[in-house]
Amino acid sequence: MSNQIIIKEERISAEAYIDFLKRSDLGSQYPQERFCERIEKLVKNVSISLVARNEENTVVGVLFGLTDFCYWLYITDLGVDRQYERQEIGKRLMKTAHELAGGEKDIAVYLIAHEKAVPFYEKLGMKRADEVMKYNHIEWTEFTVE
Repeated sequence: MSNQIIIKEERISAEAYIDFLKRSDLGSQYPQERFCERIEKLVKNVSISLVARNEENTVVGVLFGLTDFCYWLYITDLGVDRQYERQEIGKRLMKTAHELAGGEKDIAVYLIAHEKAVPFYEKLGMKRADEVMKYNHIEWTEFTVE
């Protein structure tokens, strides 16, 4: 396995992202309803789209974020290929996204974390928030991208 991982701003195709989801734990975070249609919109419309690739140009990490480039950054997706976990790719993706959005001194970062990912985010200095509001009336049938 290569240690040369390059992170770049890149619009990944829906097909490439779905392929990546099969190799990461992100594949279980999406509802089954209109999955392909929604992924197409996701990859097209996010404010920040970062892709980590290995020397063979394989996608090994992805971060998508929504930001106003003034005050906040909301991370919608952060995942690393299971075979590349624990190599600080996720940490590098988060740092790069924070810098692109405007930097640590100006930009607050928010996200919804799966319980298994909470220790990772806590290592980055993030804390649980109580003031987040939620409105959710969407159709949501759980499934795993395979």
